[in-house]
Amino acid sequence: MWVNVGGKGVFRGLAVCAMDVKSRVTVPSHYRKLLAEESEGKLVVTIDTEELCLLLYPLPRWLVIEASLEQLPSFQPATRRIQRLLIGHATDLEIDRQGRILLPSFLRHYAGLEKSVVLVGQGKRIEIWSESHWQFSRSNWLAKGVDGVTSVPQELQSFSL
Repeated sequence: MWVNVGGKGVFRGLAVCAMDVKSRVTVPSHYRKLLAEESEGKLVVTIDTEELCLLLYPLPRWLVIEASLEQLPSFQPATRRIQRLLIGHATDLEIDRQGRILLPSFLRHYAGLEKSVVLVGQGKRIEIWSESHWQFSRSNWLAKGVDGVTSVPQELQSFSL
């Protein structure tokens, strides 16, 4: 699902999708509509540096992130690591006429993608997970609960649902 917030759409919700034998994934129509509006189906996919999943962005949103990454000081090892991983793995994609994206083999391998994938809306981007790794990770996050968190970031201390 997507919602228009302040003139920009946001991605939310999740969808389980099948990857075909040619490594194409059909993007659900509720995501496709926003991707078409924001980027005419032009996308960028890269790796997540903290989880074994991929990050899918409409091209205009990715260009803002990429410009910010390029502005960071390259003499700091942590900055170089992030630049190398995110920009180095960034791959242009386009949604075909059937609403599919073709995921390159090196990115599929990184995220352990097989026949069943999960697309998870995360506001400005969509995460792409192998279904088995998503189920495993989600179970772990839920099992930890609040008691498994050793420190709550300042930004979350006043947040409530």
